[in-house]
Amino acid sequence: MDIVHKPVMVEEVVDYLKPEPNADSLLVDCTLGEGGHSERFLSDFPQLRVIGIDRDPDIQQKARIRLASFEDRMQYFLGWYDEYFNLNPMGERPDRILFDLGISVFHYAQSGRGFSFSSDEPLDMRLDNTEGESAGDVVNRRSEGEIADIFFRYGEERYSRRIAARIVAERKNSPFLTAKQLADAIWHAVPNQYRHGRIHPATRCFQALRIMVNHELDRVERAVQASFRVLKPGGRLGVISFHSLEDRIVKKAFREYSRNCSCPPEQPICNCGGRALGSILTKKPLVATELECRNNPPSRSAKFRVIQKLRDTRMDQ
Repeated sequence: MDIVHKPVMVEEVVDYLKPEPNADSLLVDCTLGEGGHSERFLSDFPQLRVIGIDRDPDIQQKARIRLASFEDRMQYFLGWYDEYFNLNPMGERPDRILFDLGISVFHYAQSGRGFSFSSDEPLDMRLDNTEGESAGDVVNRRSEGEIADIFFRYGEERYSRRIAARIVAERKNSPFLTAKQLADAIWHAVPNQYRHGRIHPATRCFQALRIMVNHELDRVERAVQASFRVLKPGGRLGVISFHSLEDRIVKKAFREYSRNCSCPPEQPICNCGGRALGSILTKKPLVATELECRNNPPSRSAKFRVIQKLRDTRMDQ
Protein backbone atom coordinates (compact mmCIF):
# COMPACT_ATOMS: atom_id res chain seq x y z
CA MET A 1 0.00 0.00 0.00
CA ASP A 2 1.32 3.43 -0.95
CA ILE A 3 1.77 5.83 1.96
CA VAL A 4 1.18 9.48 1.10
CA HIS A 5 3.39 12.06 2.79
CA LYS A 6 1.47 14.94 4.39
CA PRO A 7 3.31 18.24 3.88
CA VAL A 8 3.68 20.27 7.07
CA MET A 9 2.41 23.79 7.81
CA VAL A 10 0.80 24.17 4.38
CA GLU A 11 -1.46 27.06 5.42
CA GLU A 12 1.42 29.02 6.92
CA VAL A 13 3.64 28.37 3.90
CA VAL A 14 0.98 29.51 1.45
CA ASP A 15 0.18 32.58 3.56
CA TYR A 16 3.80 33.79 3.58
CA LEU A 17 4.90 32.65 0.12
CA LYS A 18 1.78 33.30 -1.96
CA PRO A 19 2.62 35.21 -5.16
CA GLU A 20 1.57 38.78 -5.79
CA PRO A 21 -2.00 39.02 -7.20
CA ASN A 22 -2.22 38.41 -10.96
CA ALA A 23 1.56 38.12 -11.22
CA ASP A 24 3.38 35.65 -13.46
CA SER A 25 5.46 34.27 -10.60
CA LEU A 26 8.00 31.49 -10.23
CA LEU A 27 8.32 29.32 -7.11
CA VAL A 28 11.31 27.04 -6.65
CA ASP A 29 10.36 24.12 -4.42
CA CYS A 30 13.83 23.03 -3.36
CA THR A 31 12.69 19.86 -1.62
CA LEU A 32 9.86 18.70 -3.87
CA GLY A 33 9.40 15.28 -2.26
CA GLU A 34 6.01 13.91 -3.27
CA GLY A 35 4.86 17.37 -4.32
CA GLY A 36 2.44 18.25 -1.51
CA HIS A 37 3.38 21.91 -1.11
CA SER A 38 3.71 22.43 -4.87
CA GLU A 39 0.32 20.86 -5.51
CA ARG A 40 -1.34 23.36 -3.17
CA PHE A 41 0.44 26.34 -4.77
CA LEU A 42 -0.37 25.21 -8.31
CA SER A 43 -4.02 24.62 -7.37
CA ASP A 44 -4.47 27.98 -5.65
CA PHE A 45 -2.53 30.20 -8.07
CA PRO A 46 -3.26 29.46 -11.75
CA GLN A 47 -0.55 31.79 -13.08
CA LEU A 48 2.21 30.41 -10.87
CA ARG A 49 4.99 28.27 -12.33
CA VAL A 50 7.00 25.85 -10.18
CA ILE A 51 10.43 24.31 -10.49
CA GLY A 52 10.70 21.22 -8.28
CA ILE A 53 14.05 19.91 -7.09
CA ASP A 54 14.77 16.48 -5.62
CA ARG A 55 17.84 14.26 -5.50
CA ASP A 56 15.90 10.99 -5.27
CA PRO A 57 14.62 9.74 -8.67
CA ASP A 58 12.10 7.38 -7.03
CA ILE A 59 10.37 10.10 -5.08
CA GLN A 60 10.56 12.57 -7.96
CA GLN A 61 8.65 10.06 -10.07
CA LYS A 62 5.93 9.97 -7.41
CA ALA A 63 5.73 13.78 -7.61
CA ARG A 64 5.49 13.69 -11.41
CA ILE A 65 2.48 11.40 -11.16
CA ARG A 66 0.84 13.53 -8.47
CA LEU A 67 1.41 16.78 -10.39
CA ALA A 68 0.64 15.45 -13.88
CA SER A 69 -2.38 17.74 -14.30
CA PHE A 70 -0.09 20.78 -13.88
CA GLU A 71 2.47 19.62 -16.44
CA ASP A 72 2.37 22.88 -18.40
CA ARG A 73 3.44 24.89 -15.31
CA MET A 74 5.84 22.40 -13.74
CA GLN A 75 9.55 21.81 -14.38
CA TYR A 76 11.79 19.29 -12.64
CA PHE A 77 15.45 19.20 -11.65
CA LEU A 78 16.99 15.91 -10.49
CA GLY A 79 19.84 16.83 -8.17
CA TRP A 80 20.75 18.48 -4.90
CA TYR A 81 19.27 21.90 -4.15
CA ASP A 82 22.65 23.52 -3.51
CA GLU A 83 23.82 22.35 -6.95
CA TYR A 84 20.72 23.81 -8.60
CA PHE A 85 21.31 27.36 -7.43
CA ASN A 86 24.99 27.28 -8.30
CA LEU A 87 24.21 25.97 -11.79
CA ASN A 88 20.92 27.90 -12.23
CA PRO A 89 20.14 25.68 -15.24
CA MET A 90 16.77 27.33 -15.97
CA GLY A 91 18.42 30.77 -16.03
CA GLU A 92 15.56 32.39 -14.12
CA ARG A 93 15.29 34.40 -10.91
CA PRO A 94 12.41 33.16 -8.75
CA ASP A 95 9.99 35.29 -6.73
CA ARG A 96 9.48 32.60 -4.10
CA ILE A 97 11.74 29.84 -2.77
CA LEU A 98 10.75 27.08 -0.34
CA PHE A 99 12.88 24.57 1.54
CA ASP A 100 11.14 21.80 3.51
CA LEU A 101 14.13 20.06 5.06
CA GLY A 102 12.26 17.07 6.48
CA ILE A 103 12.53 13.51 5.20
CA SER A 104 9.48 12.13 3.43
CA VAL A 105 7.37 9.39 5.02
CA PHE A 106 8.16 7.43 1.85
CA HIS A 107 11.81 7.22 2.90
CA TYR A 108 10.90 5.86 6.31
CA ALA A 109 8.22 3.45 5.13
CA GLN A 110 8.99 2.33 1.59
CA SER A 111 12.39 3.40 0.29
CA GLY A 112 14.20 0.21 1.33
CA ARG A 113 17.24 2.20 2.53
CA GLY A 114 17.11 1.78 6.28
CA PHE A 115 15.82 5.17 7.44
CA SER A 116 13.51 3.53 9.98
CA PHE A 117 15.04 1.76 12.96
CA SER A 118 12.20 -0.77 13.06
CA SER A 119 13.00 -2.15 9.60
CA ASP A 120 15.16 -5.00 8.36
CA GLU A 121 16.17 -2.90 5.36
CA PRO A 122 19.79 -2.51 4.28
CA LEU A 123 21.61 0.15 6.31
CA ASP A 124 22.08 2.81 3.61
CA MET A 125 20.26 6.14 4.31
CA ARG A 126 21.63 7.91 1.23
CA LEU A 127 19.12 9.89 -0.82
CA ASP A 128 21.41 9.24 -3.79
CA ASN A 129 22.65 5.70 -3.26
CA THR A 130 25.09 5.88 -6.17
CA GLU A 131 27.64 8.07 -4.39
CA GLY A 132 29.51 8.37 -1.12
CA GLU A 133 29.51 6.31 2.07
CA SER A 134 26.37 4.55 3.23
CA ALA A 135 25.35 4.48 6.89
CA GLY A 136 26.50 0.85 6.92
CA ASP A 137 29.94 1.88 5.68
CA VAL A 138 30.20 4.40 8.51
CA VAL A 139 29.30 2.07 11.38
CA ASN A 140 31.26 -0.88 10.00
CA ARG A 141 34.47 0.92 8.98
CA ARG A 142 34.92 4.12 10.96
CA SER A 143 36.84 4.17 14.23
CA GLU A 144 35.09 4.23 17.58
CA GLY A 145 36.09 7.86 18.10
CA GLU A 146 34.81 8.92 14.68
CA ILE A 147 31.47 7.20 15.20
CA ALA A 148 31.05 8.82 18.63
CA ASP A 149 31.86 12.24 17.18
CA ILE A 150 29.31 11.77 14.37
CA PHE A 151 26.57 10.86 16.85
CA PHE A 152 27.42 13.79 19.10
CA ARG A 153 27.93 16.41 16.39
CA TYR A 154 24.98 15.60 14.13
CA GLY A 155 22.60 13.97 16.62
CA GLU A 156 23.54 15.73 19.86
CA GLU A 157 23.46 12.26 21.42
CA ARG A 158 24.53 12.35 25.07
CA TYR A 159 25.55 8.67 25.13
CA SER A 160 27.51 8.81 21.90
CA ARG A 161 30.67 7.24 23.33
CA ARG A 162 28.85 4.34 24.99
CA ILE A 163 26.94 3.66 21.79
CA ALA A 164 30.06 3.82 19.61
CA ALA A 165 31.86 1.39 21.92
CA ARG A 166 28.96 -1.07 21.68
CA ILE A 167 28.89 -0.81 17.88
CA VAL A 168 32.62 -1.48 17.55
CA ALA A 169 32.39 -4.45 19.95
CA GLU A 170 29.46 -6.01 18.09
CA ARG A 171 30.84 -5.53 14.60
CA LYS A 172 33.86 -7.69 15.50
CA ASN A 173 31.48 -10.66 15.47
CA SER A 174 29.26 -9.61 12.58
CA PRO A 175 28.93 -6.46 10.45
CA PHE A 176 25.84 -4.30 10.72
CA LEU A 177 23.74 -5.03 7.65
CA THR A 178 20.27 -3.76 8.57
CA ALA A 179 18.73 -0.78 10.32
CA LYS A 180 17.12 -2.99 12.95
CA GLN A 181 20.48 -4.55 13.85
CA LEU A 182 21.91 -1.11 14.54
CA ALA A 183 18.85 0.07 16.46
CA ASP A 184 19.02 -3.00 18.70
CA ALA A 185 22.71 -2.37 19.45
CA ILE A 186 21.96 1.25 20.38
CA TRP A 187 19.05 0.18 22.58
CA HIS A 188 21.31 -2.17 24.55
CA ALA A 189 24.09 0.44 24.81
CA VAL A 190 22.12 3.13 26.63
CA PRO A 191 21.04 3.14 30.31
CA ASN A 192 17.77 1.41 31.12
CA GLN A 193 15.89 4.64 31.94
CA TYR A 194 16.83 6.05 28.51
CA ARG A 195 15.25 3.09 26.70
CA HIS A 196 11.69 4.02 27.61
CA GLY A 197 11.62 7.76 26.97
CA ARG A 198 9.44 9.80 24.62
CA ILE A 199 11.55 8.83 21.60
CA HIS A 200 13.33 5.62 20.66
CA PRO A 201 16.96 5.69 21.88
CA ALA A 202 18.19 5.20 18.31
CA THR A 203 16.44 8.33 17.00
CA ARG A 204 19.34 10.76 17.40
CA CYS A 205 21.95 8.34 16.07
CA PHE A 206 19.88 7.59 12.98
CA GLN A 207 19.41 11.33 12.44
CA ALA A 208 23.17 11.81 12.76
CA LEU A 209 23.97 9.11 10.20
CA ARG A 210 21.41 10.44 7.73
CA ILE A 211 22.75 13.99 8.05
CA MET A 212 26.34 12.82 7.74
CA VAL A 213 26.03 10.53 4.69
CA ASN A 214 23.94 13.10 2.80
CA HIS A 215 26.10 16.09 3.89
CA GLU A 216 22.85 17.80 4.86
CA LEU A 217 24.13 20.64 7.03
CA ASP A 218 26.79 21.72 4.53
CA ARG A 219 24.19 21.60 1.77
CA VAL A 220 21.69 23.68 3.75
CA GLU A 221 24.28 26.36 4.45
CA ARG A 222 25.39 26.55 0.81
CA ALA A 223 21.84 26.41 -0.52
CA VAL A 224 20.45 29.18 1.70
CA GLN A 225 23.25 31.49 0.59
CA ALA A 226 23.03 30.57 -3.10
CA SER A 227 19.22 30.72 -3.22
CA PHE A 228 19.12 34.15 -1.57
CA ARG A 229 21.59 35.40 -4.19
CA VAL A 230 19.36 34.18 -7.05
CA LEU A 231 16.08 35.38 -5.48
CA LYS A 232 14.60 38.52 -7.03
CA PRO A 233 14.56 41.68 -4.90
CA GLY A 234 11.13 41.75 -3.28
CA GLY A 235 11.01 37.96 -3.33
CA ARG A 236 10.62 35.69 -0.32
CA LEU A 237 12.60 32.72 0.94
CA GLY A 238 10.99 30.31 3.41
CA VAL A 239 12.67 27.42 5.21
CA ILE A 240 11.04 24.66 7.27
CA SER A 241 13.57 22.91 9.51
CA PHE A 242 13.10 19.97 11.83
CA HIS A 243 16.00 20.06 14.25
CA SER A 244 18.12 22.66 15.99
CA LEU A 245 21.22 22.14 13.83
CA GLU A 246 19.36 23.12 10.64
CA ASP A 247 17.44 25.92 12.31
CA ARG A 248 20.64 27.42 13.68
CA ILE A 249 22.10 27.69 10.17
CA VAL A 250 18.96 29.35 8.80
CA LYS A 251 18.63 31.75 11.74
CA LYS A 252 22.26 32.84 11.42
CA ALA A 253 21.99 33.45 7.66
CA PHE A 254 18.75 35.42 7.94
CA ARG A 255 20.18 37.53 10.74
CA GLU A 256 23.23 38.35 8.61
CA TYR A 257 21.07 39.39 5.64
CA SER A 258 18.94 41.66 7.84
CA ARG A 259 21.93 43.55 9.31
CA ASN A 260 22.49 47.07 7.99
CA CYS A 261 26.25 46.63 7.87
CA SER A 262 28.47 43.62 7.16
CA CYS A 263 31.79 45.35 7.86
CA PRO A 264 34.04 43.88 10.58
CA PRO A 265 33.38 45.46 14.01
CA GLU A 266 36.96 46.73 14.24
CA GLN A 267 36.59 48.67 10.97
CA PRO A 268 35.98 52.37 11.87
CA ILE A 269 34.17 53.39 8.66
CA CYS A 270 31.47 51.40 6.86
CA ASN A 271 32.23 50.78 3.19
CA CYS A 272 29.75 47.97 2.46
CA GLY A 273 26.85 50.29 1.67
CA GLY A 274 25.18 50.12 5.06
CA ARG A 275 21.86 48.73 3.85
CA ALA A 276 20.24 45.46 4.88
CA LEU A 277 19.84 42.85 2.13
CA GLY A 278 16.66 41.41 3.61
CA SER A 279 13.91 41.84 6.16
CA ILE A 280 12.97 38.94 8.43
CA LEU A 281 9.19 38.41 8.30
CA THR A 282 9.05 35.86 11.12
CA LYS A 283 10.75 37.40 14.16
CA LYS A 284 10.28 34.04 15.87
CA PRO A 285 9.92 30.84 13.86
CA LEU A 286 6.35 29.75 13.21
CA VAL A 287 5.37 26.32 14.52
CA ALA A 288 2.52 23.97 13.68
CA THR A 289 -0.84 24.36 15.38
CA GLU A 290 -1.92 21.89 18.07
CA LEU A 291 -4.47 20.47 15.65
CA GLU A 292 -1.86 19.84 12.97
CA CYS A 293 0.50 18.26 15.50
CA ARG A 294 -2.25 15.80 16.40
CA ASN A 295 -3.18 15.03 12.80
CA ASN A 296 0.35 15.06 11.36
CA PRO A 297 2.86 14.10 14.09
CA PRO A 298 6.05 14.94 12.08
CA SER A 299 4.95 18.59 12.19
CA ARG A 300 5.62 18.74 15.96
CA SER A 301 9.29 19.60 15.46
CA ALA A 302 8.85 21.87 12.41
CA LYS A 303 9.99 25.51 12.49
CA PHE A 304 9.25 27.89 9.63
CA ARG A 305 11.30 31.04 9.00
CA VAL A 306 10.78 33.56 6.19
CA ILE A 307 12.88 36.45 4.89
CA GLN A 308 12.06 39.00 2.19
CA LYS A 309 14.89 40.12 -0.04
CA LEU A 310 15.23 43.90 -0.29
CA ARG A 311 18.17 44.31 -2.68
CA ASP A 312 21.00 42.43 -4.40
CA THR A 313 23.84 44.36 -2.77
CA ARG A 314 24.16 46.66 0.22
CA MET A 315 24.98 49.51 -2.18
CA ASP A 316 21.60 49.26 -3.93
CA GLN A 317 18.78 51.64 -3.03
